[in-house]
Amino acid sequence: MKKLGSLMAALALAGCYTMPQAQVMEKDGVLVGPNGMTLYTFDRDTAGSGKSACNGPCATNWPPLMAGDKAPMGADYSMVKRDDGTSQVAYKGKPLYYWSKDMKPGDKTGDGFNQVWHAAKP
Repeated sequence: MKKLGSLMAALALAGCYTMPQAQVMEKDGVLVGPNGMTLYTFDRDTAGSGKSACNGPCATNWPPLMAGDKAPMGADYSMVKRDDGTSQVAYKGKPLYYWSKDMKPGDKTGDGFNQVWHAAKP
């Protein structure tokens, strides 16, 4: 009976705790942000460098996935510093970006753009 009481208490506590929502998830074979929009990587970014090569006007067309209070956690995720001092989410050392021309979740119009932008794949 004691074990049953302990189990019930554990289940009650588990119901009170919610995991923070992941900022990045996989959908249809690509990574997407919290808004469901496709995320991209840039060939000019060097994995593991801790920096983004897309700043200024580049970042207007390719907005970075900014690191907020719900930044993804796990071995494959990290943060990189942008030129303006803000933090951007990186996957396997590569910074992640949105494409300003994607209009709705599921769009992947930036994949292959100028042969240097690619939909981020898990």
